[in-house]
Amino acid sequence: MRYLRHVLPGAGHDAARRKGPGQEARDYNPCMPELPEVETTRRGLLPHLLQQAIHGVILRRPDLRWPIPAEIEDRLPGSRIAGIRRRAKYLLLDTDRGDSAIIHLGMSGSLRVLPGDVLPRAHDHVDICLANGHVLRFNDPRRFGCLLWQAAGELHPLLAELGPEPLSDDFDGGYLHGLAKGRSAPVKTFLMDQRIVVGVGNIYAAESLFRAGIDPRREAGKVSRAGYERLAAAVKEILGHAIARGGTTLRDFISPDGAPGYFEQELMVYGREGQACVRCGRVLRHATIGQRATVWCGRCQR
Repeated sequence: MRYLRHVLPGAGHDAARRKGPGQEARDYNPCMPELPEVETTRRGLLPHLLQQAIHGVILRRPDLRWPIPAEIEDRLPGSRIAGIRRRAKYLLLDTDRGDSAIIHLGMSGSLRVLPGDVLPRAHDHVDICLANGHVLRFNDPRRFGCLLWQAAGELHPLLAELGPEPLSDDFDGGYLHGLAKGRSAPVKTFLMDQRIVVGVGNIYAAESLFRAGIDPRREAGKVSRAGYERLAAAVKEILGHAIARGGTTLRDFISPDGAPGYFEQELMVYGREGQACVRCGRVLRHATIGQRATVWCGRCQR
């Protein structure tokens, strides 16, 4: 039987519902979408949601990756959306009460603002109903996404150990070089560690290492400071450009306005194994690093 619950301000909740994750934080390893896709989503939603009152919530199932916390039912209706932030690959809907709903798109999730009378499609699991008659609809076919809760004045465990934002002033070559000392892990694995820097997933790690001329297999501790200066600059440039281009269209990602991203056509190495390097013409190499498919140029990256 399909799970369907309409919740209005003051409505009760199922006391048996489990809370959101806590100790699972270290095991959380989302893949797609990456930071530019999430930032594109945030920017697309902002003008439609800011200062909108939340009238109710519709849940068509009780869980996504984890059980949906009871606070989504109890605290979100009756509040107003005071802001939409991005932290790493998480979106935070900040309410005027100081609480926040945390959304992660997982591997296949998407958010759309639609008229409330638009019938749900398959995998439309959650509607956040706005007082203006529209809904924020969360679609997630694979259900690797999540909808969690952060109480006012608290920091959710999933956000507690995250590194700096890659587009911030806290992230530069000196920072990377200092943390990399003595590390034997491949530099690509190091760069994708969310405790080092957030939001640099498989696509943009591969592209940044190519731009910086660094072999992704090199030990992180053996990359020079100059190499990390190039790498940090490449990360900032590529992520900034990808955001401006609307993210990367790979299988599932579509922005909130229904348009695909446009950065995929500019990828230099990711997904191009066996093809010619755009710089030198040598056939690109392929291997698995840290359980992730990796493509690089054996001539241009050292």
